[in-house]
Amino acid sequence: MSGTEAPAVTAARALVLELGLQGVRDVVLAPGSRSAPLAYALAEAADAGTVRLHVRIDERAAGFLALGLARGGALREDRGPSADEASSPAGAPVVGPRPVAVVTTSGTAVANLHPAVLEAHHTGVPLVLLTADRPHELRGTGASQTTDQVGLFGTAVRYAADVPAPDGRDGEVRDLLATTGRALAAALGLRDRNPGPVHLNLAYRDPLHPLHPLHPTIPAVAAPWPAGTRRTVAPPAPGPGADPALYGDPARTLVVAGDGAGPAARALAEAQGWPLLAEPSSGACGGPNAVRAYRSVLGVDELSREVEHVVVLGRPTLSRPVQRLLGRPDVAVTVVAPGGAPWTDAPRNAERVVDALHARWFEPGASADRGFLDRWLAASRAAAVVVDEETSTRDIPLGAAPFAALAVARAVAAATGPDDVLVVGSSNPVRDLDLVLGLDGEPGTVLAHRGLAGIDGTVSAAYGVALAGGRRTRALLGDLTFLHDVGGLLHGPLEPAADLQVVVVNDDGGSIFATLEHGELAAASDAGGRTFERVFGTPHGVDLGPLCAGYGAGYRLVTDLAGLRAALAAPGPGVDVVEVRVPRAGRLAESRALHQEIVAAARAAVAPVQDAPSR
Repeated sequence: MSGTEAPAVTAARALVLELGLQGVRDVVLAPGSRSAPLAYALAEAADAGTVRLHVRIDERAAGFLALGLARGGALREDRGPSADEASSPAGAPVVGPRPVAVVTTSGTAVANLHPAVLEAHHTGVPLVLLTADRPHELRGTGASQTTDQVGLFGTAVRYAADVPAPDGRDGEVRDLLATTGRALAAALGLRDRNPGPVHLNLAYRDPLHPLHPLHPTIPAVAAPWPAGTRRTVAPPAPGPGADPALYGDPARTLVVAGDGAGPAARALAEAQGWPLLAEPSSGACGGPNAVRAYRSVLGVDELSREVEHVVVLGRPTLSRPVQRLLGRPDVAVTVVAPGGAPWTDAPRNAERVVDALHARWFEPGASADRGFLDRWLAASRAAAVVVDEETSTRDIPLGAAPFAALAVARAVAAATGPDDVLVVGSSNPVRDLDLVLGLDGEPGTVLAHRGLAGIDGTVSAAYGVALAGGRRTRALLGDLTFLHDVGGLLHGPLEPAADLQVVVVNDDGGSIFATLEHGELAAASDAGGRTFERVFGTPHGVDLGPLCAGYGAGYRLVTDLAGLRAALAAPGPGVDVVEVRVPRAGRLAESRALHQEIVAAARAAVAPVQDAPSR
């Protein structure tokens, strides 16, 4: 290393090298001036093949792209490393999903990361936020593009450090790398099993550019560690596991699998002979104990009042009926939460919180009530018949068909193979998918923003999943979710490209509000209807075809299920947007009618099922 190189550039190169050694493979960069040292170092590292660099002009989209890359990378880790990853040199081993870094300049650029940071916080995704800043002498002086970035993300990050501007002193690279190691350990949750975002606020002084011609590969940095030392990030803390005595084997137990619950939820339900209520993004859908249309089946009082105990895994957020069940004072609730992570208990009714599933929980349940399971499964089969009949093949155009959005969700689910990934938007699409998933076979992997259940950044996150996962990826979004992050379609010709099909269910506004109390007020009077349409319905009238063309994305408008199935069977290259226009009027009446039909069918199916002996 030349002694005349700019200290900011030297420090940035050391940081980028260390990120690669500690397992970071993907870095998203939103260009700016103060972050120039990192930009140069990342460009050199990308040329050398030590990182994959992704450049985006919108920091909000960059944050969600990083989120998607991390989630997609976790899927790839589950399938084993790729050939290039397996052969590449690395320092510390990575446990679980690889962290992804995102780089911004100073000022409002940093604030634009906040939505993605909050989602990563609530879903435990390891993001490394590298935000450039002015040195301390320029803070609070009115200097351009300078604000207080220290602590900006508050409690949403697992670790935060304000790193002073390098000045070339002895040992400063060593100090920087030690801080980086702590940050990565916190991001991965290696000490507390609570992964999530971390924030390094990096001050840089001028000069912010290399003082010598650019290198074809990243230059060597003076080793801050003794030769031959094998560095690792902090080791995991030992966990005691769940105490098997914490659960009392009640016979009539349900398993509720929320977002991110994982396959253990399904395995537990099947081992114990318990019904399984699994959200689409739980990773636990399917299997013989899964209850279809469970949100409506819970409306069968003869069934729900029998429940004595619920085991909750993941983060259930989709269903008010599930939350009402979890809040019942006569129901014992056991929440399974990784050690160190906050547990999910919105009704504040959990009796027990355990940090893991004990092996004994997977032994056949001696006290399981087979009749209880049989009644739930009978209700499930009856509910599935109703949903199947209402969403089966129709010849009429989807723009006029009842339950059109459900039919679209079913077609998308059916086209998602077991090795595919489906990213589903919040609001109605994820709830529609919840109702139809499993009607046509075992689902593939479903990902959703359920940490905060927002619509923000879904296009960018889906693109990140497609880039990272190495699996066919599709997104199912509402029109407002798509338009909110339409900038996620923008990626330059020099950027890594991925194939992503985006199915947009366009009802020209926010139809989910019609299914809530606001829809009742809208239906009660003309004035209520006008108010609803203005402040909740929010029609936009956007023509998606020219919009997609402006971003260079493919576009198709389909009008019936046959056309939709054809588009799903042959996705175009790059970003392929498939628009399906469906009616918004009557959504509340449809939703209520379907719920009542399911409840009636499930109740009738349960009546003849007699209690079976306990096994």
